[in-house]
Amino acid sequence: MYNDFIFYFQEGWHHIISRGALDHQLFIAVLTVIFMPADWRRVIVLVTAFTLGHALTLMLSVLDLLRFSDHWVEFLIPCTIAATAIFNLGRTSWSARRMKVSYLLAFGFGLIHGMGYANAIRFTLSREQQLAWGLFSFNIGLEIGQIFVVLLVLYLGLFVTRIPGVRRDHWVRGLSLPVLLSSLVMMVERWPF
Repeated sequence: MYNDFIFYFQEGWHHIISRGALDHQLFIAVLTVIFMPADWRRVIVLVTAFTLGHALTLMLSVLDLLRFSDHWVEFLIPCTIAATAIFNLGRTSWSARRMKVSYLLAFGFGLIHGMGYANAIRFTLSREQQLAWGLFSFNIGLEIGQIFVVLLVLYLGLFVTRIPGVRRDHWVRGLSLPVLLSSLVMMVERWPF
């Protein structure tokens, strides 16, 4: 049981922290760039919303109760990145009320990312293994990887905004614009037709 936990934990971790996970890393970065370390409570709500979304579709997909074409899922993931980046580029306020939209984005787009995670784990779960344990272990690895990326973005933002002349909106737009351009390239590369 311990070996299964380690195996699926590592699968989850590598699904976020690897070269092949750039799309997921960019999404987490562009989703959290609007926050600063002092906003840690809001970030916990944000990460929880994303986790609930992807955990739901991950479970339904692995149980084969929900299935979408891999081509469409891989195309929709950069669409979520682009939409979040565009939302950030149009943002003019950092109020708590305006930030609530980010929670809805996190949950909704978490549903799409969960299908992408399911594609990564579905074939490694065998019928003899305890499905719940495998999903739990994978999610723990995934969450720790996401927290790592979130902390990196939060503290990089704190560092950058302490540079004289660099405002918070400069940081948000400075990260969101290249992420938007990268996501557009991914969308073209993954065009499902």
